[in-house]
Amino acid sequence: MTRRLDSYSLRLFIAVARTGSIARAAEQEHIAPSALSRRLADLEHAFGTALVVRSPRGVALTDAGHIVFERGVRLDDELQGLLREVQLHSDEVRGTVRLYANMSAVVGFLPERLKHLKAKYPGMDISLHEADTRDVIRACLDDRADVGVGVAGTVAPGLDSWHFANDPLQVVVPTGHELGDLKSVEFAKVLEFPLIGVHQGGALDQTLHERAQAVQMRFAPEVSVSSFDAVGRMVEAGMGIAVIPQSAASAYAGNARFTRLPLADAWADRELRLYALRRTPQLRSVQALIDCLCG
Repeated sequence: MTRRLDSYSLRLFIAVARTGSIARAAEQEHIAPSALSRRLADLEHAFGTALVVRSPRGVALTDAGHIVFERGVRLDDELQGLLREVQLHSDEVRGTVRLYANMSAVVGFLPERLKHLKAKYPGMDISLHEADTRDVIRACLDDRADVGVGVAGTVAPGLDSWHFANDPLQVVVPTGHELGDLKSVEFAKVLEFPLIGVHQGGALDQTLHERAQAVQMRFAPEVSVSSFDAVGRMVEAGMGIAVIPQSAASAYAGNARFTRLPLADAWADRELRLYALRRTPQLRSVQALIDCLCG
Protein backbone atom coordinates (compact mmCIF):
# COMPACT_ATOMS: atom_id res chain seq x y z
CA MET A 1 0.00 0.00 0.00
CA THR A 2 1.41 3.41 -1.04
CA ARG A 3 1.61 5.95 1.77
CA ARG A 4 0.92 9.56 0.87
CA LEU A 5 3.35 12.31 1.87
CA ASP A 6 1.84 15.61 2.95
CA SER A 7 3.87 18.67 1.86
CA TYR A 8 2.66 20.71 4.84
CA SER A 9 3.80 18.03 7.29
CA LEU A 10 7.15 17.94 5.49
CA ARG A 11 7.47 21.70 5.91
CA LEU A 12 6.69 21.40 9.64
CA PHE A 13 9.33 18.68 9.96
CA ILE A 14 11.89 20.99 8.31
CA ALA A 15 11.02 23.69 10.86
CA VAL A 16 11.50 21.19 13.71
CA ALA A 17 14.85 20.11 12.29
CA ARG A 18 16.05 23.71 11.96
CA THR A 19 14.94 24.86 15.41
CA GLY A 20 15.67 21.64 17.29
CA SER A 21 12.38 22.02 19.14
CA ILE A 22 8.75 21.14 18.49
CA ALA A 23 7.62 24.08 20.63
CA ARG A 24 9.81 26.63 18.79
CA ALA A 25 8.84 25.21 15.40
CA ALA A 26 5.15 25.38 16.35
CA GLU A 27 5.52 29.02 17.38
CA GLN A 28 7.35 29.83 14.14
CA GLU A 29 4.74 28.11 11.97
CA HIS A 30 1.74 29.36 13.99
CA ILE A 31 0.39 25.93 14.89
CA ALA A 32 -0.29 24.29 18.26
CA PRO A 33 2.61 22.07 19.46
CA SER A 34 0.22 19.14 19.89
CA ALA A 35 -1.01 19.52 16.30
CA LEU A 36 2.56 19.75 15.00
CA SER A 37 3.52 16.66 16.98
CA ARG A 38 0.63 14.73 15.39
CA ARG A 39 1.70 15.89 11.94
CA LEU A 40 5.22 14.73 12.67
CA ALA A 41 3.95 11.33 13.82
CA ASP A 42 1.88 11.01 10.62
CA LEU A 43 4.97 11.80 8.54
CA GLU A 44 6.99 9.17 10.40
CA HIS A 45 4.18 6.68 9.78
CA ALA A 46 4.21 7.53 6.06
CA PHE A 47 7.96 6.85 5.91
CA GLY A 48 7.66 3.83 8.15
CA THR A 49 10.50 4.91 10.44
CA ALA A 50 11.35 7.42 13.16
CA LEU A 51 12.69 10.75 11.92
CA VAL A 52 13.45 12.41 15.26
CA VAL A 53 14.45 11.41 18.76
CA ARG A 54 12.47 13.37 21.35
CA SER A 55 13.89 14.36 24.74
CA PRO A 56 13.21 17.03 27.39
CA ARG A 57 16.05 19.07 25.86
CA GLY A 58 14.55 19.09 22.36
CA VAL A 59 14.72 16.84 19.33
CA ALA A 60 17.55 15.30 17.32
CA LEU A 61 17.36 13.82 13.84
CA THR A 62 17.78 10.12 13.25
CA ASP A 63 19.81 8.93 10.24
CA ALA A 64 16.55 8.69 8.29
CA GLY A 65 15.62 12.15 9.55
CA HIS A 66 18.82 13.63 8.10
CA ILE A 67 18.00 12.13 4.70
CA VAL A 68 14.42 13.42 4.80
CA PHE A 69 15.61 16.88 5.90
CA GLU A 70 18.17 17.23 3.10
CA ARG A 71 15.78 16.05 0.38
CA GLY A 72 12.81 17.74 2.00
CA VAL A 73 14.45 21.18 1.91
CA ARG A 74 15.01 20.81 -1.83
CA LEU A 75 11.45 19.57 -2.40
CA ASP A 76 9.98 22.40 -0.34
CA ASP A 77 12.07 24.97 -2.24
CA GLU A 78 10.85 23.54 -5.55
CA LEU A 79 7.25 23.57 -4.37
CA GLN A 80 7.50 27.17 -3.15
CA GLY A 81 9.11 28.09 -6.47
CA LEU A 82 6.19 26.48 -8.32
CA LEU A 83 3.72 28.44 -6.22
CA ARG A 84 5.60 31.66 -6.92
CA GLU A 85 5.69 30.99 -10.66
CA VAL A 86 1.95 30.33 -10.77
CA GLN A 87 1.19 33.39 -8.65
CA LEU A 88 3.23 35.58 -11.00
CA HIS A 89 0.71 34.75 -13.73
CA SER A 90 -2.33 35.26 -11.53
CA ASP A 91 -4.32 38.48 -11.69
CA GLU A 92 -5.54 38.12 -8.10
CA VAL A 93 -3.49 39.30 -5.12
CA ARG A 94 -3.62 36.36 -2.75
CA GLY A 95 -1.46 33.79 -0.97
CA THR A 96 0.68 33.78 2.16
CA VAL A 97 3.47 36.32 2.53
CA ARG A 98 6.23 35.65 5.07
CA LEU A 99 7.02 38.76 7.10
CA TYR A 100 9.84 38.94 9.66
CA ALA A 101 9.99 42.05 11.85
CA ASN A 102 11.81 43.29 14.92
CA MET A 103 10.02 43.85 18.21
CA SER A 104 9.51 47.62 17.93
CA ALA A 105 8.02 47.31 14.43
CA VAL A 106 5.59 44.63 15.64
CA VAL A 107 4.58 46.74 18.65
CA GLY A 108 4.48 50.21 17.16
CA PHE A 109 3.71 50.13 13.46
CA LEU A 110 2.56 46.85 11.93
CA PRO A 111 -0.88 46.20 13.46
CA GLU A 112 -2.63 49.13 11.77
CA ARG A 113 -0.80 48.74 8.46
CA LEU A 114 -1.51 45.02 8.27
CA LYS A 115 -5.17 45.64 9.12
CA HIS A 116 -5.33 48.05 6.17
CA LEU A 117 -3.64 45.46 3.93
CA LYS A 118 -6.10 42.71 4.90
CA ALA A 119 -9.04 45.02 4.24
CA LYS A 120 -7.70 45.79 0.77
CA TYR A 121 -6.60 42.24 -0.09
CA PRO A 122 -8.76 39.74 1.85
CA GLY A 123 -7.23 36.84 -0.08
CA MET A 124 -3.79 37.54 1.41
CA ASP A 125 -2.47 35.95 4.57
CA ILE A 126 0.51 37.27 6.53
CA SER A 127 2.76 34.83 8.36
CA LEU A 128 4.40 37.18 10.88
CA HIS A 129 7.53 36.22 12.82
CA GLU A 130 9.12 38.46 15.45
CA ALA A 131 12.92 38.38 15.30
CA ASP A 132 15.99 40.49 16.04
CA THR A 133 17.16 42.65 13.12
CA ARG A 134 20.12 40.35 12.40
CA ASP A 135 17.76 37.37 12.12
CA VAL A 136 15.37 39.42 9.97
CA ILE A 137 18.15 40.12 7.47
CA ARG A 138 19.32 36.50 7.51
CA ALA A 139 15.77 35.25 6.94
CA CYS A 140 15.47 37.51 3.87
CA LEU A 141 18.82 36.34 2.49
CA ASP A 142 17.93 32.67 3.12
CA ASP A 143 14.53 33.16 1.45
CA ARG A 144 12.69 32.25 4.65
CA ALA A 145 11.14 35.73 4.63
CA ASP A 146 9.57 37.56 1.71
CA VAL A 147 9.80 40.91 3.51
CA GLY A 148 11.67 41.98 6.62
CA VAL A 149 11.49 45.02 8.89
CA GLY A 150 14.48 45.97 11.02
CA VAL A 151 16.82 48.73 12.12
CA ALA A 152 18.61 50.53 9.29
CA GLY A 153 22.12 49.30 8.58
CA THR A 154 24.41 48.31 5.74
CA VAL A 155 22.29 46.62 3.09
CA ALA A 156 23.60 43.16 2.26
CA PRO A 157 24.24 42.37 -1.42
CA GLY A 158 21.15 40.89 -3.04
CA LEU A 159 18.68 42.79 -0.88
CA ASP A 160 16.52 45.79 -1.71
CA SER A 161 15.69 48.26 1.05
CA TRP A 162 13.07 50.97 1.62
CA HIS A 163 12.28 53.46 4.39
CA PHE A 164 9.65 52.12 6.79
CA ALA A 165 9.47 54.44 9.80
CA ASN A 166 11.43 56.73 12.09
CA ASP A 167 11.63 55.30 15.60
CA PRO A 168 14.06 57.35 17.74
CA LEU A 169 15.20 56.13 21.13
CA GLN A 170 13.70 57.64 24.26
CA VAL A 171 14.49 57.48 27.96
CA VAL A 172 11.61 56.26 30.13
CA VAL A 173 11.62 57.23 33.80
CA PRO A 174 8.95 56.97 36.51
CA THR A 175 6.98 60.10 37.29
CA GLY A 176 8.84 62.24 39.84
CA HIS A 177 12.30 61.05 38.77
CA GLU A 178 15.06 63.68 38.95
CA LEU A 179 15.51 63.55 35.17
CA GLY A 180 11.82 64.14 34.56
CA ASP A 181 12.03 67.93 34.22
CA LEU A 182 14.63 67.84 31.44
CA LYS A 183 13.63 68.42 27.81
CA SER A 184 16.13 65.80 26.66
CA VAL A 185 18.98 63.83 28.18
CA GLU A 186 22.37 62.60 26.96
CA PHE A 187 23.15 58.90 27.15
CA ALA A 188 26.19 59.50 29.37
CA LYS A 189 23.87 61.01 31.98
CA VAL A 190 21.44 58.08 31.70
CA LEU A 191 24.28 55.67 32.49
CA GLU A 192 24.66 57.22 35.94
CA PHE A 193 21.33 55.67 37.03
CA PRO A 194 20.14 52.08 37.60
CA LEU A 195 19.04 50.71 34.24
CA ILE A 196 16.54 48.21 32.88
CA GLY A 197 17.73 46.28 29.81
CA VAL A 198 15.65 44.51 27.20
CA HIS A 199 16.36 41.50 24.99
CA GLN A 200 19.91 40.80 26.14
CA GLY A 201 22.18 40.27 23.14
CA GLY A 202 19.72 41.87 20.72
CA ALA A 203 20.38 44.79 18.38
CA LEU A 204 19.32 47.49 20.85
CA ASP A 205 21.24 45.89 23.70
CA GLN A 206 24.40 45.71 21.58
CA THR A 207 23.99 49.32 20.45
CA LEU A 208 23.72 50.57 24.03
CA HIS A 209 26.78 48.56 25.09
CA GLU A 210 28.78 49.99 22.18
CA ARG A 211 27.67 53.57 22.83
CA ALA A 212 28.52 53.26 26.50
CA GLN A 213 32.02 52.06 25.61
CA ALA A 214 32.39 55.04 23.25
CA VAL A 215 32.04 57.40 26.23
CA GLN A 216 34.25 55.13 28.38
CA MET A 217 31.37 53.99 30.57
CA ARG A 218 29.51 50.70 31.06
CA PHE A 219 25.97 49.77 30.15
CA ALA A 220 25.22 47.42 33.04
CA PRO A 221 21.46 46.92 33.57
CA GLU A 222 20.25 46.04 37.04
CA VAL A 223 17.63 43.82 35.38
CA SER A 224 17.24 42.55 31.81
CA VAL A 225 13.84 41.47 30.53
CA SER A 226 12.59 40.05 27.24
CA SER A 227 9.75 42.42 26.31
CA PHE A 228 8.93 46.11 26.29
CA ASP A 229 5.86 45.68 28.47
CA ALA A 230 8.09 44.08 31.13
CA VAL A 231 10.41 47.10 30.84
CA GLY A 232 7.45 49.36 31.59
CA ARG A 233 6.51 47.38 34.68
CA MET A 234 10.08 47.46 36.01
CA VAL A 235 10.39 51.22 35.47
CA GLU A 236 7.00 51.79 37.07
CA ALA A 237 8.08 49.76 40.10
CA GLY A 238 11.17 51.95 40.53
CA MET A 239 13.72 49.29 39.56
CA GLY A 240 15.48 51.64 37.14
CA ILE A 241 15.10 53.68 33.97
CA ALA A 242 15.25 52.45 30.39
CA VAL A 243 16.24 53.41 26.86
CA ILE A 244 13.71 52.01 24.38
CA PRO A 245 12.29 52.97 20.96
CA GLN A 246 9.64 55.68 20.85
CA SER A 247 7.10 53.18 19.46
CA ALA A 248 7.48 50.93 22.50
CA ALA A 249 7.54 53.87 24.91
CA SER A 250 4.25 55.12 23.47
CA ALA A 251 2.67 51.68 23.75
CA TYR A 252 3.87 50.72 27.24
CA ALA A 253 4.80 53.98 28.98
CA GLY A 254 2.29 56.39 27.55
CA ASN A 255 0.45 57.35 30.71
CA ALA A 256 0.85 59.59 33.76
CA ARG A 257 2.96 57.04 35.63
CA PHE A 258 5.89 57.68 33.27
CA THR A 259 7.89 60.52 31.80
CA ARG A 260 9.44 60.05 28.37
CA LEU A 261 12.50 62.07 27.36
CA PRO A 262 14.19 62.27 23.95
CA LEU A 263 17.72 60.86 23.98
CA ALA A 264 19.84 63.84 22.93
CA ASP A 265 22.62 61.89 21.16
CA ALA A 266 22.53 62.01 17.34
CA TRP A 267 22.80 58.22 17.01
CA ALA A 268 19.47 57.86 18.83
CA ASP A 269 17.57 58.97 15.69
CA ARG A 270 16.83 55.40 14.65
CA GLU A 271 15.32 54.45 11.30
CA LEU A 272 13.45 51.23 10.53
CA ARG A 273 13.68 49.88 6.99
CA LEU A 274 12.04 47.23 4.85
CA TYR A 275 14.20 44.52 3.35
CA ALA A 276 13.42 42.01 0.61
CA LEU A 277 15.40 39.67 -1.59
CA ARG A 278 15.93 41.35 -4.96
CA ARG A 279 13.55 39.83 -7.50
CA THR A 280 12.20 41.15 -10.80
CA PRO A 281 9.30 41.05 -10.76
CA GLN A 282 8.22 40.45 -7.17
CA LEU A 283 5.14 38.34 -6.52
CA ARG A 284 2.02 40.49 -6.59
CA SER A 285 1.30 39.62 -2.96
CA VAL A 286 4.85 40.54 -1.87
CA GLN A 287 4.76 43.79 -3.84
CA ALA A 288 1.37 44.62 -2.31
CA LEU A 289 2.85 44.17 1.18
CA ILE A 290 5.89 46.33 0.34
CA ASP A 291 3.66 49.06 -1.10
CA CYS A 292 1.42 48.97 1.98
CA LEU A 293 4.28 49.14 4.45
CA CYS A 294 6.07 51.89 2.54
CA GLY A 295 2.92 54.00 2.36
